[in-house]
Amino acid sequence: MSAETSKNLDKAGIWITTLCAIHCLLLPVILPLLAMAGLAFIGEDALENTILGLSVVVGLWSLISGARKHGKWHLLSLLLLGAVIYSQRDILGHWGEPIIILFGAGLIIYAHVSNLRLNRKLNFSTLAEEPAQN
Repeated sequence: MSAETSKNLDKAGIWITTLCAIHCLLLPVILPLLAMAGLAFIGEDALENTILGLSVVVGLWSLISGARKHGKWHLLSLLLLGAVIYSQRDILGHWGEPIIILFGAGLIIYAHVSNLRLNRKLNFSTLAEEPAQN
């Protein structure tokens, strides 16, 4: 996978996770408005789980590709731990949900940002080692 594709996957993973977290955090406030507009399906657990699943798939693809280059496989465990924590968002009830969402999403985003930085560092060091072309 090219460096550009890997970078784009990490950025997509960050955006998907961020949007998922915002969706879950704002849902209690906007759900009545969505119902009046005929968009109540946006509040369904199936949609939330689909978005989280998409985030995990993009994350696995990006982090495995990155780990093959830079060797930091522990980022996969951060991604998966974040996803498991996030998926248990209802375990502490209504008041604990935002804390769990932010913690789980934070781990996922941290894994992507770390992967981006490691790949960038690796790409810069590779460029520095290449001899100048005449």
